[in-house]
Amino acid sequence: MEDDKKTVRAVERALDVLLCFAARSEWGLTEIAGRVGLHKSTVFRLLATLEARGFVKRDDATEKYKLGLSILELSAHLSGSDDPSVVLLPEMERLRDELSETVSLYVRDRSERVRIQAVQSTQAIRRVATVGARLPLSVGASSKVLLAFAEPGVRSIVMSDPSWPAGLHRQAFAKQLDDIVASGYATSFEEREPGAAAVSAPIFNRSGKLVAALSVSGPSNRLTPDRMHEHAPAIMESARRMGALLG
Repeated sequence: MEDDKKTVRAVERALDVLLCFAARSEWGLTEIAGRVGLHKSTVFRLLATLEARGFVKRDDATEKYKLGLSILELSAHLSGSDDPSVVLLPEMERLRDELSETVSLYVRDRSERVRIQAVQSTQAIRRVATVGARLPLSVGASSKVLLAFAEPGVRSIVMSDPSWPAGLHRQAFAKQLDDIVASGYATSFEEREPGAAAVSAPIFNRSGKLVAALSVSGPSNRLTPDRMHEHAPAIMESARRMGALLG
């Protein structure tokens, strides 16, 4: 029988190990094993291979692993003209200066959203957004935008995933997504964490394809529901300008 599996398990495991470093810069062997769900001996062999190729390096003093120079060599060849996190950064900075809140850029990766760029608010009390953070698609303004405006079928695939929260009613959530499509933007008020609020709009490229979600976030006592709705036109206009920059 022909094998339908198109991926190599060993490569998948090695990439899972590397993706740990999207969350933080240093990891111990036991920590990585726990995060990826593999035996320590397996992770040790994967790390030894990655270290030999320069993708990770081990600190002899702390016995923890960090990313190696091979990662920098690869990223040096990433085309800035094709990378939204590079192309859209000036517009993100302009929007931050206009609204005085943290601005983030998210893309969907299967059943998660990933923050690929962030411009921090200059205010003393602010939402600090970490680039590379992975968050669920079931909660948050950007999550709702990435689902509401996704290609046909994506919504049902994500919402039928076993990781979907059991207490989140799919029909009611789908209705909320339809309302977001009608309004053109989404808001969240202390949905994911207390004291935080956000408003988000979709970014479409010139071909009309959803590329990312543009989000403005801040403390909920400053970014109130009324204030978020006041900011929405500026955020949608900024998202429109960003889309015009993308092919």
